[in-house]
Amino acid sequence: MSSSSSSALEMEIFQYIDAHQSDFIKDLKEWVAVESDSIQPHLREEVMQMMALVADRLATLGATVNLVNLGSHELPDGQVLPLPPVILGELGKDPQNPTVCFYGHVDVQPAKKEDGWDTDPYTLTEINGNLYGRGATDNKGPVLAWINAMETFRALKLAMPVNFKFVIEGMEEAGSLGLEKLLEEENQRFFSDVDYIVISDNLWLSNKKPALTYGSRGNACFFVEVECGSKDLHSGTFGGIIHEPLLDLIALLDSLVDSTGHIQIPGIYDNVAALTEEERKLFESIEFDLEEHRNNCGVKKFLYGTKEEILLHLWRYPSLSIHGIEGAFHEPGIKTVIPAKVIGKFSIRQVPNMDLSVVEKQVVEHLEGVFSKRNSPNKMKVSMPLGVKPWLADFNDLLYKAARRAVKTVFGEDPDFTRDGSTIPVARMFQTVTQKSVMMLPIGAADAGEHSQNEKISRHNYIEGTKLFAAFFLEISKLHQNLHETSHTETIN
Repeated sequence: MSSSSSSALEMEIFQYIDAHQSDFIKDLKEWVAVESDSIQPHLREEVMQMMALVADRLATLGATVNLVNLGSHELPDGQVLPLPPVILGELGKDPQNPTVCFYGHVDVQPAKKEDGWDTDPYTLTEINGNLYGRGATDNKGPVLAWINAMETFRALKLAMPVNFKFVIEGMEEAGSLGLEKLLEEENQRFFSDVDYIVISDNLWLSNKKPALTYGSRGNACFFVEVECGSKDLHSGTFGGIIHEPLLDLIALLDSLVDSTGHIQIPGIYDNVAALTEEERKLFESIEFDLEEHRNNCGVKKFLYGTKEEILLHLWRYPSLSIHGIEGAFHEPGIKTVIPAKVIGKFSIRQVPNMDLSVVEKQVVEHLEGVFSKRNSPNKMKVSMPLGVKPWLADFNDLLYKAARRAVKTVFGEDPDFTRDGSTIPVARMFQTVTQKSVMMLPIGAADAGEHSQNEKISRHNYIEGTKLFAAFFLEISKLHQNLHETSHTETIN
């Protein structure tokens, strides 16, 4: 296809998307209205309804849809709930086209207006060009944008440039229960002809400049428990004469990280991968407004003063955060009690080359060393209930090249190549199980407020994101076919 005919095709597609944006927003309003909260048990039927809604939408497009039953799971209180089915969908089997698998989720975090929302979280509301509603950006909006892009080709009676596959789930916010097992079972069947995997479940680094994400940190969550006896004690009767568990725990937590954010656990930085020159140049070229980022999170000051230092400590170095203390009195008012048992909760976001088992050993040895110096008769126990490895992709891959071209076409500028400081288990899961190329292709801006009050996606990002996906279909098709033509020529020669 010549560049002029390609441009004419893109213009036709983009004009259709612009003309039908009201329809696309109406569809998103319908999806947001479903309270598909996967965390709260009493809303499980809403999640089921949401999965059926997505399946019907894909079937209307002509896709083959399989709702895979994952069985049930038991809650801590003994209640057994059915797991929502996972959608495995497929549209197109042209052997000349690449096959792109899209992953998304349509469950959401809990939300109530009384939590601090300005609008009803389940009524999509447009204010000043922003579409407010739970799931608008995480992740119903991006899933619908992908479907809208496909629908545009069909409405214009254009040949689909790629074969599509879908993995859509309804338990991502609750840990993607059962998904990894399903991927392993389907690796030699459903994924056997997949060339590329695209996930759109994160955000840009800035409010205005698009980004492609090629890595994320892992997460190792820890509990440190200190116990002195079988019951709470009166601080007037026993205060000053016993080793209080909470004082032990505070000393332990205080030993983990200093005031500059440096983790004080011996050896924790030993296996952190060295920064390459190519990465350093990428970091220097990234558009990142410290003031904008500070305003987005509402803090007065960061630990570091330069863009490079901030990004390095968000993406390339591990961090340690303390999340809370279980067992200590936390209600309003005063309760003069010495708790018998307290549990401190913290996590380490680890980066490539850090081994989870080594990190766990280092944490345990450090805390045991600190505790032994206190000469406390109390009992201490350290556990790691959750450990997720980091994810890293090759940003020179064909997948990223196609997405970069698509961003340039739609937004008129090259994207930032970013990592994510948080943990995206599903990206590593897909890459590890399928051994396919995986890319994060976000359409939400940094101020979208995922998981927070007043979550939103701007009308601009939703509609231009739809165009981005459509342009990406064309670009990955061209590059994939060029690659195979080159390989074929080299084989003949």
